[in-house]
Amino acid sequence: MAVIRHRCPPSNRVRRAATVVGAGLLAAVLGGCSGLGRTSVGIVAYDTDKKSHALVNSPPVKGCHRLGAEGAVALTNDTLVDLIAYPTADCSGKDSIYVATMTSDVVAPGAGPWKSYSFVH
Repeated sequence: MAVIRHRCPPSNRVRRAATVVGAGLLAAVLGGCSGLGRTSVGIVAYDTDKKSHALVNSPPVKGCHRLGAEGAVALTNDTLVDLIAYPTADCSGKDSIYVATMTSDVVAPGAGPWKSYSFVH
């Protein structure tokens, strides 16, 4: 003999609770994708003209980042976000260079070092 089980439909209270929980999870996920406090996730590595090596771990995506007092003659972008390197300390100047994710670049012969960088977002 087969036993037939009947499931009672969920009550309105259960549905409302599920809706509230679902909305809260959606807000948390979407909030995590906002630009507030986002980091580049990875390492920006650079070398100075005096052969010193520096590593910056997961810098913020927003803002201008200085490359030390000496600047950088070689730069590696091992982050998840493309960046632009600038010849000035304030992320300005016409001789900037685009350094895509997981690539590197060196300054051209005769050119000065990069002094700052910002992320493309």
